[in-house]
Amino acid sequence: MFPVRFRYTGAMKLMRIAFIVVMTVALCGAASLSAFGDEGPLDTAQPKGVTPEEIIQRFAAKEKEFKLALDQYGYRQTVKVQTVDGDTVDGEYQEVFDVSFDDRGKKVKNVVFAPQSTLQRISMTSEDIDDIENRLPFVLTSDDINEYSILYVGQQQEDDLHCYVFDIAPKQIEGKKRYFQGRIWVDDRDFQIVKTYGKTVPDIRKKKGNENLFPKFTTYRQQVSDGPYWFPVYTRAEDTLHFSNQDVKIREIVKYTNYKKFGANVKITYEGKEVPKGDQGKGAKPQPQQK
Repeated sequence: MFPVRFRYTGAMKLMRIAFIVVMTVALCGAASLSAFGDEGPLDTAQPKGVTPEEIIQRFAAKEKEFKLALDQYGYRQTVKVQTVDGDTVDGEYQEVFDVSFDDRGKKVKNVVFAPQSTLQRISMTSEDIDDIENRLPFVLTSDDINEYSILYVGQQQEDDLHCYVFDIAPKQIEGKKRYFQGRIWVDDRDFQIVKTYGKTVPDIRKKKGNENLFPKFTTYRQQVSDGPYWFPVYTRAEDTLHFSNQDVKIREIVKYTNYKKFGANVKITYEGKEVPKGDQGKGAKPQPQQK
């Protein structure tokens, strides 16, 4: 998102990121981590019976399975982005679209509601839309973990779930590629990510005041009714973007509903075994605060 002087599209230099420094800047202190949830106290003790590295390998493998499964589901995504002046909403962007499949099994996006944007102090960019559609529901697979520094920080109760907690940041930023930077909660039974908090990086700044900044967000997952995977269901961001000429407070809510498995001859596996259609998921769910 950028003020209405609009963005640039320029190549970013390769740069090595110091993990602790980046995490401090990105998360803006431990207090920010509790902004969107009712987590229990963080226990920094080492896990019992398993090492942090083993947890990383297990959840990354599950995430790879989940990513393959997610590619076989259609769903509805509802997006609302607002700018806020004090307690007053002074601009709003909305979009509702369905992700479905065409006759050849290819995913397609069908917009069902998109009123005229009233945003004035910022504009939605192609990077903003791409982040909303593809990065807010962050997935960290075994194919991606080598790109990240992953630091075990402890264990924490998240509603009915007992979770391992990790801070992650990209080891380096290459070209125009975008990354997630923040904190993830991994369920200690299913070894799947059930919650993320952080932001997409890098922010984009260029001379002449062209800036594209991105808010911190929290994404919650739940299990859908026909399988064992934890699917994104709700994302919330409430942050102040510090542009060089002004600060802009924004509020962003994204909902993911109506998950439906594609009806072709597609097999979804879980731990090497095919998931029967209609198999019921487990009941424990993190409950987001919807305001």
